[in-house]
Amino acid sequence: MGFIDKLKKRWDVKSGGQVIVILLVFAITGTTFMYTVKPYIYPLFGITSESSTFIRILAFVFIGLPCYQVLLLIWGTILGQFKFFWAFEKRMFRRMIGKK
Repeated sequence: MGFIDKLKKRWDVKSGGQVIVILLVFAITGTTFMYTVKPYIYPLFGITSESSTFIRILAFVFIGLPCYQVLLLIWGTILGQFKFFWAFEKRMFRRMIGKK
């Protein structure tokens, strides 16, 4: 069983092409985050590379993660995978707050 087949089974998707698109969404989202949120959004809140590590961690949790999740849904929608990423977001949120 290859890598793509394992991801198809884990993510319960039908085709290898869909797996490739999902991986592409993750890649584009990460790139978009690094080129937009860090240089443009964090400074709006006074967060810079000189800020303390504690402040940068808090910024990531309370600003970065929500921005990443929104970007993930935007790119997922643009590339036709909204249903997958909406379910992914709900699972992640449930894990974060500890509800089953």
